[in-house]
Amino acid sequence: MGSYYNDDTVLWLNGTFVKAKEATMDLYSQSFHYGYAVFEGIRSYKTHLGETRIFKAVEHYDRLQRSALDMNMPYTWNTSELISITCELLQKNGLQDAYIRPVVYAPANMKFDQNERSFLVIEVWKMEPFLGEQLVRVMTSSFQRPNPKGFKITAKASGHYVNSILASQEAKAKGYDEALLLDMNNHVAEAPGANVFFEKDGRLFTPAAGNILPGITRATVIELCQEMGVPVIEKFFTIEELKNADTAFFCGTAAEIVGIESLDDEKFPMPWNQSVSRQIQEAYKHLVTEKEFKSSLALA
Repeated sequence: MGSYYNDDTVLWLNGTFVKAKEATMDLYSQSFHYGYAVFEGIRSYKTHLGETRIFKAVEHYDRLQRSALDMNMPYTWNTSELISITCELLQKNGLQDAYIRPVVYAPANMKFDQNERSFLVIEVWKMEPFLGEQLVRVMTSSFQRPNPKGFKITAKASGHYVNSILASQEAKAKGYDEALLLDMNNHVAEAPGANVFFEKDGRLFTPAAGNILPGITRATVIELCQEMGVPVIEKFFTIEELKNADTAFFCGTAAEIVGIESLDDEKFPMPWNQSVSRQIQEAYKHLVTEKEFKSSLALA
């Protein structure tokens, strides 16, 4: 069972709360054979007042629906219904700080025909930050981000993550914490499960949309920058430009915000604790727990 569930864990499966150890799915599912499914990664937090808050629940469940429809998967649920179910599921499992994983998957179908229905499971478990809380050592992957003309690249589809698994496993086998993928034009794209930002002269830069999954945490970082008066530039840039940065970080729902120590063994020169990026990291931690944050940035 690992760390994801135990004998008492409950999940929500196609309209019913069931014990995780008793849940089943059809092994002839198109999802199992072809990776034809969509999912979300959502976090809930215990706020500073002790309440449970699902962070950006509407945005995540709306994206789940968009992903399903982009992949031609029938979708019959609505966001408010799924948020209510998720709140009840967290309560049944006694969780506040939790990771939430809804998956829309397909019925038995060995053909490539469109299905007439979809299934939905929602699972919850306790999870620490995906990449830890220390600065990470990163390598440029030999794997590229898939060509957006080959996939619906903005859909959070299960099959896309084979690319992520290969890139991450390659990096870890070589002694790094994580990988960084380029796109087909050799521009910086993203990490296997997170978006990337770099800081230069007090400004933040992040890859433009087109060859990335434009994450909800990425959008949150941009919102925080706007509130704090930090300029953000979305553009295409090379690995050499990134290596010339003052510092850099990954961000994603699972990873939250984690600073990058080095890229291909080249250390970023700015101490993390002195960076604007560190201020954004702190602002994010306060935001998700609904705690007031006062920036120390002296910006005009």
